[in-house]
Amino acid sequence: MPYLKLTTNIAIDKKQSPELMSQFSQLLAKETGKPERYVMVELSGGKDMLFGGSNEPLAYVECKSIGLSAQQAQSLSAAISQLLASRLQLPAERVYIEFSNCPANLWGWNGSTFG
Repeated sequence: MPYLKLTTNIAIDKKQSPELMSQFSQLLAKETGKPERYVMVELSGGKDMLFGGSNEPLAYVECKSIGLSAQQAQSLSAAISQLLASRLQLPAERVYIEFSNCPANLWGWNGSTFG
């Protein structure tokens, strides 16, 4: 049920993508306390994007999960920013992260919902 979508203007090499997605998947499972088998990650690189009037490297991240707390969002913000800095050399001040706490009854899976 945790979902992370990374959109960036940085080109992500096809060889780099699987490892980066795996790192985000493990990070999201750890930080949310949810089994990794429920984690979904989507990467979209090389997009035309502008932030603060500049097209210098940037990213927009969507992070959604059932029961996501403010404390988890704070911890995820730091961990996601750190991973982006180490893997894509992307400074934290060039990243926006949107967190969403989704009600279990509004998250569908396997023909039903979690609520």
